[in-house]
Amino acid sequence: MSAVAGIAESATTTADDTLKLKNRAAGVISGGHLVARALKNEGVDTIFTLCGGHIIDIYDGCIDEGIRIVDVRHEQVAAHAADGYARQTGKLGCVVTTAGPGCTNAVTGVATAFRSESPILHIGGQGALSQHKMGSLQDLPHVDMMAPITKFAASVPSTERVADMISMAVRECFNGAMGPSYLEIPRDVLDREIDTARAIIPRPGHYRASTKSIGDPRDIEKLADILVNAERPAILYGQQVWTARGHVEAVALLRGLDIPGYFNGASRGLLPPGDPHHFDRTRSQAFANADVIVIVGTPFDFRMGYGKRISKELTLVQIDMDYRTVGKNRDIDLGLVGDPGAILGAVLQAASGRIKNDKRQARRQWMQQLTEAEDVATQKLMPLFRSENTPIHPYRVAYELNEFLTDDTIYIGDGGDVVTISAQAVRPRRPGHWMDPGALGSLGVGTGFAIAAGLASPGKEVLCYYGDGSFGMTAFDMETANRFGVPYLAVIGNNSAMNQIRYGQLAKYGEARGNVGNLLGDIPFGKFAEMLGGYGEEVRDPGQIAAALRRARESIRRTGRSAVVNIWVDPREYAPGTKNQTMYK
Repeated sequence: MSAVAGIAESATTTADDTLKLKNRAAGVISGGHLVARALKNEGVDTIFTLCGGHIIDIYDGCIDEGIRIVDVRHEQVAAHAADGYARQTGKLGCVVTTAGPGCTNAVTGVATAFRSESPILHIGGQGALSQHKMGSLQDLPHVDMMAPITKFAASVPSTERVADMISMAVRECFNGAMGPSYLEIPRDVLDREIDTARAIIPRPGHYRASTKSIGDPRDIEKLADILVNAERPAILYGQQVWTARGHVEAVALLRGLDIPGYFNGASRGLLPPGDPHHFDRTRSQAFANADVIVIVGTPFDFRMGYGKRISKELTLVQIDMDYRTVGKNRDIDLGLVGDPGAILGAVLQAASGRIKNDKRQARRQWMQQLTEAEDVATQKLMPLFRSENTPIHPYRVAYELNEFLTDDTIYIGDGGDVVTISAQAVRPRRPGHWMDPGALGSLGVGTGFAIAAGLASPGKEVLCYYGDGSFGMTAFDMETANRFGVPYLAVIGNNSAMNQIRYGQLAKYGEARGNVGNLLGDIPFGKFAEMLGGYGEEVRDPGQIAAALRRARESIRRTGRSAVVNIWVDPREYAPGTKNQTMYK
């Protein structure tokens, strides 16, 4: 840049700043600044974004409001990061994209949040209203596209309505079961400046109702009676228990009434491994032999065999935040709609002190029976967990990862078969320390989740276990993690294939055609981390896994750069669910 050009740019910047100050003093505000002010009112402290001409005034507003702007390399990562941030903080996540491909690139992340019931607000750009139907740059029917995968989708018609409609969209994010909302804001609406007095800006804390409902109190009493009289009860806690931050009440109920607890999704980690009320290898046995099962915050979807795996001879209770989910796919004996923590706390209070000694003794024998079965199941897996085979058995990787975790490690799974296998061994130590894609089964969530986890919990270690297929989808945003000071440890179970799908193809079509469209190249991903200034290592000997993980951890602490441990696993080994094709049944 020439000296003259530099002086001219400086003068322009000064003139722009002066104009902005004058406008604010006169009570004038732009649409982009209204967005930022409304987001601040909602408690948003971070937005995830990729820049575009339609949305730049939002950035200007966020700077003034003190909202952190995290810019990534692909909008899918931005949407996953917003989802991950919501999961980790319990607050609203926010992704901001430009029009057209900016929106379409974010669709997978928004859809993932939709199926996982994660509260995020997606703000998207659009061509100016004055160019409506004229074919403006990146013009698409965004609202129509986003409506099926959000709880609320609308276009903001005027600058005066910007803040009001943000509050409207966010209310829907927290209405019943949580989920995403989408707001499209045309560029001229966003850039226009209006008198502040004309803007509809709801006051923080003055437009929210309590969401901590227990539903019908009579049903609380019914459930308390059912649990008091049960001899072989069991409870499964799902995603909503953690999302709604009902984990304290959930744990108190298990301990207070001596009930074995099972956990899926984000509820993994509510109890630490070794806790007497923590069970995970005997769910099928419990579902077949319990006299009462309570399902909390998870639907009867494919992960639950659509409810068919639960005995019809028992009493089945379902608690959910969404009325539509209760009794869907499977008849139940009692359904309660409301906040999981509030309901569980009320049930414990109603049942406390009422369990008779014979019932208490019976359920302790039940828990002892399940504990012994858990031990048998674990011992059965130990030969796989300690396998010395090469190529490395994926069960050995899962076992080593669990041994490596600390009380402060957030574990993220992003992949197909290798990640499914990891669930057989990995036991998160604390609530919120397990993250997975959820029911949509999206590959590529890991990098955005890792960035979000690092930003939300800067004192914790973040480990993401990828399949080699999923790592290749979003890996370049590892640079974003480094740039924003949240390096993480990427571990790859590398079988050079999309192995979960490959199994079904081989079983159906044989060797001649079963490898079509699912084989990948042999890539030494450790070099990827080195390219970004971090540590990378290739592991082919199972005895070297633990040492490689420790070296990677130390490098991250020393350099502040992400590390990659690329573990070459046996492509001929598959998860039990893959071999049984249970995801399709």
